Amino acid sequence: MDASHDDSVDPMTGSTKKKAAGTRRGGRRRGGKGGPKASAPKQPTLTSVPTGRAAYVDTRKWLLKQHGPVCAYCERIVPERTITLDHVTPRKGLTAYDRRDNLVLSCKTCNSAKADKPILSFLLGNRARVVALYKYGQHLSHQLVEMVKDLLPPDQRPPLPTGPAHARKAKPQGRRRSWRELYPQDRDDADPYLD
Repeated sequence: MDASHDDSVDPMTGSTKKKAAGTRRGGRRRGGKGGPKASAPKQPTLTSVPTGRAAYVDTRKWLLKQHGPVCAYCERIVPERTITLDHVTPRKGLTAYDRRDNLVLSCKTCNSAKADKPILSFLLGNRARVVALYKYGQHLSHQLVEMVKDLLPPDQRPPLPTGPAHARKAKPQGRRRSWRELYPQDRDDADPYLD
């Protein structure tokens, strides 16, 4: 064996590499504050362009124009000012998921209930969510649309909405009615619960 070279075995591939004697092993220095030999950390390569606030606003407007203020998970019609955008595949800090094909309109209740759950877990919790996402998620990525289709047998797939004409503007609900107003026949102040 040549004295000027050392053999080193790559633990991942098992291949043997030769390196010149006296050369430093590894590329970057560990620890410390950096110094003249420290290099800047590599920037991650993104699969899509990061979405800024303006792109979110454009996506929200586009979805409202397509479907109206309808939640893609429960089909509830809510006021435009309160409807939110939800990442179907949770982003968990990754900007690659900030695209139109991963965003849907969602009411605050469904958005909170979904949180960072995987979409399959969230959909399997309630079949009505699968039907709603089938109707209002046709713009999503091919993989997501196919997953939703797989969860619905072909004979149970509802017709797709044809445009925002089907979505009525949300009417102000006002105050909730009491059980006496809902059930006037029970005026004798009896317990409204059945025994």
